[in-house]
Amino acid sequence: MTRFRLWPQSLVGQIILLVAIALFVAQAINFSLLLRERNSLTLTAQTAPAVYRIVDALDNRGDRPMRDRPRARFSDTAPQLTGDARPEVERRALAMFADAGLRIYSIRVVEANEPAPLRRWERLRMRAGGDFAGDNRPRRLVMAVQYEPGKWVVTQSRSGGRPPRFGGWLIGQTLILYVIVLVPLLWVGRRLARPLGQLTRSAQQFAHTGSADPVEERGPGDVRDLTMAFNAMRSRIFAMLDEKDRMLGAIGHDLRTPLASLRVRTESVEDEGERARMSQTIDEMNRMLEDILSLARAGRSTETAQKVDLSALADAVVEDFVELGSPATMADSERAVASVRPQQIRRALRNLIENAIVYGERAHVSVVREDGAIRLAVADDGPGIAEDRMEEMMEPFTRLEGSRNRETGGAGLGLALVRAIMAEHGGALKLTNRAGGGLEASLVLPV
Repeated sequence: MTRFRLWPQSLVGQIILLVAIALFVAQAINFSLLLRERNSLTLTAQTAPAVYRIVDALDNRGDRPMRDRPRARFSDTAPQLTGDARPEVERRALAMFADAGLRIYSIRVVEANEPAPLRRWERLRMRAGGDFAGDNRPRRLVMAVQYEPGKWVVTQSRSGGRPPRFGGWLIGQTLILYVIVLVPLLWVGRRLARPLGQLTRSAQQFAHTGSADPVEERGPGDVRDLTMAFNAMRSRIFAMLDEKDRMLGAIGHDLRTPLASLRVRTESVEDEGERARMSQTIDEMNRMLEDILSLARAGRSTETAQKVDLSALADAVVEDFVELGSPATMADSERAVASVRPQQIRRALRNLIENAIVYGERAHVSVVREDGAIRLAVADDGPGIAEDRMEEMMEPFTRLEGSRNRETGGAGLGLALVRAIMAEHGGALKLTNRAGGGLEASLVLPV
């Protein structure tokens, strides 16, 4: 089961996610600082009126008639205050009294439960806003201060209503910031990702088929330089491959000519047994030459792919071996159609069947459909291959039997050629030992 990953795999996705996380962290820090500052300003706004009235009352005791003084009353006994204690207002008031140079012996601050009466302009504003909830109405803040031993002064002030919310404003600001930053970043990322994606697809195409389309040179300067370097490398590689194909064609032509001449000369040999051995050697040299040239041209086939019933193709190849008297059988298989290069698949299958007959006495061929693939299996009744040598056996010029005796096998190119053909088709060659003995070689082709 595929595990869901939150972390994007693409470069552009990772950059955008990192910027988004950085913006979120920055906004979270900004929110905490704004909240702290707003709470500080709100606390100061609630505390300052009461502190001002007490300071003014203490500074002007006896200088003005009682009716002209700020609303504060003096008492020789500790007042009884009812309401919710406000210790944060007490701490802020003490600091403000200290700044004013007043020595305070004790302070008590409570918030009365009943709301303060509304002023006319407050009623008009709340009526216009349609907000008559009690929680939004200002409350009475009662402050009692002991300015001398046994002497108190008490005043009231309005604590203000519930502070306005700014969470919605901050969310809107964050969204606007995301749009301003991430939309241009997304555009730049897409502009960067298009040529990189095209470059990746071209490289993958070259790895699978041996050919690659040129990449359009666009995008930022660094990406254009990379694309130009890739296109130059592609052109150079294709030129080298074309030169190699021309050279191999010339070598094949030059070698087939003397081999044909040798075949003609064998006809003049009177000893029939010697003539037969010479003809067999020339045939082996022709097959070896053909295998070497085919392996060298792997990935550069000119044969076009077409829809083929692989069961019918395998049955025809097995029938050719049966007509020559070779011990090969074909199991009943259902129809299996895939887009392949039929001559290459035919050759790969023939190589596997020949190996099964030479090393395993018999060849049992079957075609099986699997999940997303078709498997052409060739099993034999031989001793199999040691597990640690299976990968080695698919290398060129590697034989299970260590000697170079032509009686015991070919040049060791068969499995290497089959693996190259499978790679060109995007498939694989798999070797496994059978549970009942023998080896099973499978051509696995994607559907």
